[in-house]
Amino acid sequence: MAGGAGIHSLFIKPGREKSLKRRHPWIFSGAVARVEGNPSPGETLLVRSSGAEILAVAAYSPYSQIRARVWDWQDREIDAEFIAQRIKNAAAARRTTDVCTRLVHGESDGMPGIVADRYGETVVLQLLSAGAEYWREAIVSAIADLPGITRVMERSDADVRALEGLRPRSVWLRGAPAETPQIVTEHGLRYTVDIEQGHKTGFYLDQRENRLLLRKLVSAKNVLDCFCYTGGFSLNALAGGAAAVTAIDSSAPVLAAAQANAARNNLCGVEWMEADVFQALRGFRDGGRRFDVIVLDPPKFAPTSAHAEKAARAYKDINLLAFKLLSPGGALMTYSCSGGVNAELFQKIVAGAALDAGVDAVISAWLHAAADHPVMLSFPEGEYLKGLVCRVRA
Repeated sequence: MAGGAGIHSLFIKPGREKSLKRRHPWIFSGAVARVEGNPSPGETLLVRSSGAEILAVAAYSPYSQIRARVWDWQDREIDAEFIAQRIKNAAAARRTTDVCTRLVHGESDGMPGIVADRYGETVVLQLLSAGAEYWREAIVSAIADLPGITRVMERSDADVRALEGLRPRSVWLRGAPAETPQIVTEHGLRYTVDIEQGHKTGFYLDQRENRLLLRKLVSAKNVLDCFCYTGGFSLNALAGGAAAVTAIDSSAPVLAAAQANAARNNLCGVEWMEADVFQALRGFRDGGRRFDVIVLDPPKFAPTSAHAEKAARAYKDINLLAFKLLSPGGALMTYSCSGGVNAELFQKIVAGAALDAGVDAVISAWLHAAADHPVMLSFPEGEYLKGLVCRVRA
C-alpha cells in the first residue's frame, strides 16, 4: 500500500487517463471523476482509471487546479525512506564537484513541488505543493543528511503556494545563519547570495551556462543588460572584454548588491541605472542610443497558461524595443522564464517583434536552463526557461 493510499483513491474520468499513461505527472481537476476516502491535503492516494486500474500514486491537493501530483507510476509505499532515496538519487545525478548547484528540481527528479539549491554548506529549500508540505520533515531531514550540508533554509514564499492553499514560509530549519555573507564562485567570478531575501533562492542558478556564453559575444562591444539583478550577466560581459556595459534594474537594493559584486571582482565600466526597464528602453529609443549586444532577462510575466495572452504582449513590447536599439549586426539574448509561455510561442513572439521593428534577424542559438535543471521527456512544462540569441543582419 502507498503510504495510506490504500484507503484513498482518485478516479479518472473515462478517456482522460491518456496523459497519465504517457507519464505526465499532473492530474487536473477537470480529469477527476471522484475521490474515495477522505485524504488530507498532501496525503498519498491511489490514482485509478474509470475501470479501477491503478495508474499511479500521487499527492492530493484539494485546493489546486492540479488536483494531484504523481510520486510514482506503481503502487508503492510513499514514506520517509522513499523521500530520502529520491533526494539522494537527485543529488547523485548531478555528478558535479560544484558546490553551487541545484540539487532537486521538482517533477523532473520525481519530487513534485520540491526545489533545493546548494550554496556551499547551505541548502535553500522551496516546498511549493501540498505533497511537499505534507512530507516537509522527511524532506528537510533527507537534505540535512547529504554530505557537506550544515545549514538548511526554507524559502517557501513563492506565490504558487497560495494556489495549493498554503501560506508562505521563510525560516531557518537546520543550523544558524552564517555570520558573514554567503559568497559563491561561478566561472571565476564571486557573488554575494542573499539567501534570506533574494529572488528565488538567492541566485539564478539556471542561467549559469548562458552567462558564460555571453562572454563570447561581447569583446569590444557596447552591452545593455536589462533586469540585471545582482549583476550576473553584467559582470560576465566585463569579464568577456565588453567596451561598456549599461545595467538596468528597478530595485535599488539589488543594484547596490550588483555594484558590490563588481567591486569584489575588481571590475569597472558599468553604468548602473535604477529605472523601469520598459521606460528606460523607450528613453534610449527616443534619444537615439544604440547597443551591440542586449540581454533581456525579465521576471516571470505568465506564471500559468491563463496569463499567456497578457504576457505575450509584454514580451513583444520589450523585444520590439530591444530590436530597435540594436546596432546593425548586433545580437539580442532574450529569455522567458514563464511556464505559461512555451518555447514555440516565445519564438513566435520574438519573430513578431523583429517584424514590427523592421529588422531581419536570425536565431544563432537556442538557450535553456543549466544541466542541473533537467526536463523530464513526458513533462515539457518543466522547461520553464527558454531563450534565443538573435542576430540582426547588418
